[in-house]
Amino acid sequence: MKALIKNAIIVDSDSPHHGSTKDVRIKDGLIIEIGEHLEHTKGETLIERDNLHISQGWFDSSVSMGQPGFEERETIDHGLQVAATSGFTAVALNPNTYPIIDTSSDVTFVKKMAEGHATSLFPIGALTRNSESVDLAELYDMQQSGAVAFGDYQQPISNPNLLKIALQYTQGFNGLVLSFPQEQKIAGKGMVNEGEVSTRVGLKGIPAIAESLQVARDLHILEYAGGSLHIPTISTKASVELIKQTKAKGLDVTCSVAIHNLYLLDTVIDDFDTRYKVLPPLRNQEHVDALIEGVKDGTIDMVTSDHNPLDVERKHVEFDNAMYGAISQEATFKALLTIVSEKRAVTLLTAGRRRFIGTSNSIQENSPADITLFTPKGSSTFTQEHIKSTSNNAIFLNQKMKGEVYGIIANNQLVLN
Repeated sequence: MKALIKNAIIVDSDSPHHGSTKDVRIKDGLIIEIGEHLEHTKGETLIERDNLHISQGWFDSSVSMGQPGFEERETIDHGLQVAATSGFTAVALNPNTYPIIDTSSDVTFVKKMAEGHATSLFPIGALTRNSESVDLAELYDMQQSGAVAFGDYQQPISNPNLLKIALQYTQGFNGLVLSFPQEQKIAGKGMVNEGEVSTRVGLKGIPAIAESLQVARDLHILEYAGGSLHIPTISTKASVELIKQTKAKGLDVTCSVAIHNLYLLDTVIDDFDTRYKVLPPLRNQEHVDALIEGVKDGTIDMVTSDHNPLDVERKHVEFDNAMYGAISQEATFKALLTIVSEKRAVTLLTAGRRRFIGTSNSIQENSPADITLFTPKGSSTFTQEHIKSTSNNAIFLNQKMKGEVYGIIANNQLVLN
């Protein structure tokens, strides 16, 4: 593949060209030339767009797909196409398939299904067998097969000793442990944020302390055991403060927030629309303000779509019976841009690659061409036409947003919207 990107503003703090407007020539998966007024040659795809910006390829640290077992929700093939058109050159796949991804052969299977795509897939292996929080899964074997982290998707580790052992064991091979932040005994049968809205609509609430108590427990265990811990999709003010304090001690901890927990308030559940039933639940203004401050000051390391396609049988039912989850990858960048600057948005969308994979691809000559193309200009309303996923449980439907994703260049392929 040969391409010439013209007049692109480079947003990449690792690049010597950060903040400048350049032409970028790409050949056979490598950036071979960066300069001004580069001439278009025969056989090159010319890429020109209004107010074109480019950055290192974005990484989504929490993505669910149906395959294997729930292909009606989303296949890996189609899911990676959705990711590419949403601006992501790599995604971390959650293990919530059927069977659960908890063996090396499961990891090998999903990686095989992902071959040949512009967007790369990096599996997260289950931390415990069948994600039941009883016995550790085959962590080392899964890493040897390509797993980049270990965690039970939306399943808290109920046994604190199990987390301690996992953190100690994974130090031998630099493994990354994920711990979902919810104390299940306090959350109980709650479905939405506990507060004024849950009381008004009569739905059982999940109190904020159910999250912060688990976070505090996990951080204490990390301080004792050592290791590398990532806390996915936090949603409360107390969690932000606890993680900030722990980082100040120099411990190896990172965290993420789901884009919908930054953008939406729990007031949207007034109409019992199951598109807004997510875990952790949407919170009130106090918590959202703290999360926004966390992404701005660096306490929260990355933003994820927490993209979770679900078929109508799981979502178009009574609120009590609906499954947790929403699709939001198509809108992640545009929603984030309503909250932070384009430079901060790029940082939040690229940090996951370093944490989960340990590498980054700066925009400079002789580097791999792993690039997202976008513009921060313009505004739009997210409508049914913007949904690319097989499933239809889009949480950002009818929301106003900023910017536009033009496409990606990765794995020697070009995907343009």
